[in-house]
Amino acid sequence: MKLLDTLHRWTGGLVGLLLAIMGLTGAILVHRDAWVALPHAGDAQVQGTQVLAATAARLMADPARRPQSITFANADFGLDRLAYKGGAGAYVTQAGDPVIDWSSQWARPELWLSDFHQHLFAGEEGETVIGIAGLCGLFFVISGTILWWRTRRTFEFRLWPARMTRPSIVRQHRDLGIVIAPLLALSLVTGTVLVFRPLAAVILGPGAPGEIDRALKPPTAPAAALADDLDWAAMIRAARGRFPAAEVRSLALPRADGGLITLRMRGPGEWLPNGRTTVWFAADTGRIVAARDAADLSGRVTAYNALYPLHAGKVGGLPFRLVMTLSGLGLAMLGTFTLWSFWFRRPRRRASPKPLSSR
Repeated sequence: MKLLDTLHRWTGGLVGLLLAIMGLTGAILVHRDAWVALPHAGDAQVQGTQVLAATAARLMADPARRPQSITFANADFGLDRLAYKGGAGAYVTQAGDPVIDWSSQWARPELWLSDFHQHLFAGEEGETVIGIAGLCGLFFVISGTILWWRTRRTFEFRLWPARMTRPSIVRQHRDLGIVIAPLLALSLVTGTVLVFRPLAAVILGPGAPGEIDRALKPPTAPAAALADDLDWAAMIRAARGRFPAAEVRSLALPRADGGLITLRMRGPGEWLPNGRTTVWFAADTGRIVAARDAADLSGRVTAYNALYPLHAGKVGGLPFRLVMTLSGLGLAMLGTFTLWSFWFRRPRRRASPKPLSSR
């Protein structure tokens, strides 16, 4: 038990700050759609096929100004977002009228904050670091629960330490941690599995990662260059004809030469914000090459698709967003006080009294 306590303290002292920052940024990003205050951001979502088709045709018409992708407005955010190469982008109304544009993600706090939370501004390497920190966080939840059990009779819920002394901080850390442990476990498990997909085997069973990879792999097609005169409106109408009850969520150009145009839709009952119902179009002709209905995915793949909505508070409305906010703020508080008590509030050793000299 002493070894477990030592590992818990030292690991917390080393990665507590990173976990605290991840918790705080996560709590802020859960409410991202609410605090991006721009004109028309509060507009009601429009999903009429003709409106979507006309907007897509307008935005994609000019090859020189064609975005890499369009993310259409949702029920909580009334603007379409355009993404260009090099981090540039824009928000436009649902009719395609410009609202604001930017040449770099640094111009938009919601973009750089999201990049920091997911990648530490370091791409795949930063994402790996976050995944490792998530694994450490899971170790804290498990080891902290075991260590708390010994002192369970002294439990007293405190949102803030009674005094800013090390014993008080440790006691508050221990008792607050056990209260929010289930929320922390939910945040950490979902986030870590999203970073390290092979870990899906732990919660979804052996073979789950391979099954997920196969189910979500895009189709292959003969290489073809992107044509300048595609009928983008016809693509929207064709996708809606294939999945009439689905919500149109995003339209993206091929990621590489010879790839396919991807239109993602959110079918009834899907939790994932952009859905996994997908229609792929040939880059040279705009004809449908393949389609995938999320309703046909296996139970394990569907469960995997639910991890991001749970992690980001994209399901359950405001009540669940508040739950995930508590998880993020709790992690931020625990990580900060851990750092403070471990590195800066070490107890002072009292000098032992000098023995009286005998005469």
